[in-house]
Amino acid sequence: MTVRPLLLQLAQVLMVLAFSPLIQGVIVRLEERVQRAKGPSIFQPYRDIWKLFHKRLVAPDTASWIHWSAPVVAFTCMLVVPILIPVLTDFPLPYSNMGDILGGGLILTLGSFMVLLAGLDSGSAYGGIGSSRAVMVAILAEPTLILVFIGITLLAKAMLPFVVNHLLVGSPAVYFSPAHLFLVAAFFVLLLVETDRLPIHSNTHIEVYMIEEARILEYSGPLLALLKWASMMKQFILFTIFCNVLTLPWGLSSEGTALGVLGSAIALIAKFVLVACAVVFVETVQSRLRFYRYQEPLAASFLLAVLSIIGTQLS
Repeated sequence: MTVRPLLLQLAQVLMVLAFSPLIQGVIVRLEERVQRAKGPSIFQPYRDIWKLFHKRLVAPDTASWIHWSAPVVAFTCMLVVPILIPVLTDFPLPYSNMGDILGGGLILTLGSFMVLLAGLDSGSAYGGIGSSRAVMVAILAEPTLILVFIGITLLAKAMLPFVVNHLLVGSPAVYFSPAHLFLVAAFFVLLLVETDRLPIHSNTHIEVYMIEEARILEYSGPLLALLKWASMMKQFILFTIFCNVLTLPWGLSSEGTALGVLGSAIALIAKFVLVACAVVFVETVQSRLRFYRYQEPLAASFLLAVLSIIGTQLS
C-alpha cells in the first residue's frame, strides 16, 4: 500500500469536512437571492460553527449518555462515508472496499438514528415531536431508498459506486435509458427528503412544522456545532452520490495526480452549484404543502423507483 492512495483518501474526507458548510451557504444565498433578498454570506455557516464551538455547553438534567454521544456518533459517521464513495477519484482507494452503497446508506442511517434517539432522550415535548415526525417520514423514505439501491444493482450488476460510475461514463445507452432516468428522479426526491427540503416547510422553529430543528432543540455549544456540521456533511455526501455516481459521473481524477485531484475538486463544486440551483428552483416553484401531505412526493419517488426496476428487467 503506497502513501499516495492514503493521502488521496484523506483528501476526500477533508474535502467533505471543509467544503460542506460552503455548499450550505451557497444554497441559502441562492434561496434568498431568488426571493429578492440579499441573504447572508456564503461563509456564514463557518461563522456559525465557530461561534457555537466557543459557546458554553448546557444540557438538560434528564439527559443520559445518548444525549452526549449522539453528536459524536453522527459526526463520525459522516467522516466514514467519504471513504467508500468516489469524491475526487474514479478508482477505489484504500479501505473503499469496506462497504458498498448499501453500507454507506446504513452508516448514514446510523447517524440519523442516534440523533432521533437524542431527541427522545431528554423527554422534551419538542424533541418528541421532531423525532416522531422524522420516523413518519423515514417510514416511506427508507423503503424507497432500498428500491433505488436495488435498481442500481440491477442496472450495473453491482452495488459498488465506482462500478456504477464507470458504467455510466462508458455506456451512453445505459445513461439515457428510462431505468437510469427514473433512478435519478427518485433519488432527487430522496435528496430533498434527507436534507430536510420537503415542500412542507419543516426547516423552521415554528412548532407546528419543525422536524429537524425540534430534534436538536435541547443542544447548545460544541455539541450543537457538531450536529449542525454533521448535517451539512450529510448534505454534501448525498450531493456527491447524486452527482458522481448517478447524474454527472464525469470530471473525476483517473490517475490521482495533484493537478487531477484539484480539477476534480473544482468540477465537484461546479456540479454542486448546478444541483443547488435545481433544489432552489424546486423549493421556490413548489407550493408549501400541509404536513399531512408529506407522503405525496415520497409516494412519487417510490413509484419512480419501481418503474426503474421494471425498466431494468424489460431492457
